[in-house]
Amino acid sequence: MRALLVVNPKATTTSARGRDLLVRALRSEADLTVEYTSRRGHAIEFARRALTERYDVVVTLGGDGTVNEAVNGLLSEGPGPHVPALAVVPGGSTNVFARALGLPRDWAEGTSVILDALQHKRFRTIGLGTANGRYFTFCAGFGLDAEVVRKVERARLRGRTASPLLYLQSTVAQFFLETDRTDPLITLSRPGEEPDPHLAMVIVQNTAPWTYLGERALHVNREASFDTGLDVLALRALSLPATVRAASRILTGREIPEGPHIATLHDVAEFTLKAAHPLAYQLDGDYLGERDELKFTAVRDALRVVC
Repeated sequence: MRALLVVNPKATTTSARGRDLLVRALRSEADLTVEYTSRRGHAIEFARRALTERYDVVVTLGGDGTVNEAVNGLLSEGPGPHVPALAVVPGGSTNVFARALGLPRDWAEGTSVILDALQHKRFRTIGLGTANGRYFTFCAGFGLDAEVVRKVERARLRGRTASPLLYLQSTVAQFFLETDRTDPLITLSRPGEEPDPHLAMVIVQNTAPWTYLGERALHVNREASFDTGLDVLALRALSLPATVRAASRILTGREIPEGPHIATLHDVAEFTLKAAHPLAYQLDGDYLGERDELKFTAVRDALRVVC
């Protein structure tokens, strides 16, 4: 078996010693090549090469951003039996995708699970989502959610460490000081349905949970699954009372009911979000810029994963 290990050396929870142990362990099971990322988009290039050179499996050691890039490299020619399987060793600060697959949060325990799965050829085929053609594994955001991600990324560039406190501080500052909350700008359109206008922010899920706050899973659409289409939650207003109610339900694990200020959709095959002017968007926790239109598509049975 030929395997490519893609390592993000800046991954939050790993060390050089840990990476060496992982390499030795994987080499006991596979003909292993190791590559280290040094810039954004690097993992896409490595995974695309693994696809071209017919590797059997690509293993990532990093966070959700590294996983997202590897997925987009692997699927650069679309899904199919020729695509190498993906194995994920958690090495980031949150590791939503790995944990959603049921893998341990600790990278050493995750490595043990991956090695056992490779030995016993244990794979699972999952669905993914796309936004304007780019794949995402667990979530996307348009509006406030993505603006918070952007703010966190800028803080990390200044030397801050990713933590629940940083996300909380960034959310409060973004909501009160920077986001335009006066005029809902987004319209959601689906084939055969009336458009739903005047949305203030939109969260899209490909699986549950939406994310984690430390050990706590945060749920927005509990029924979201790798085995169904996409789920959507949209806030119609970013007023303080409506936003606090939604946030408190998320933080306390309560269901978010559809109502005058909230719209939800489950198992959607495709839809389009269009904004009155460009808004921030994020995929799998990475800020990717601003767009005034995003087309979302659910891709069933898109990728084999080792778990």
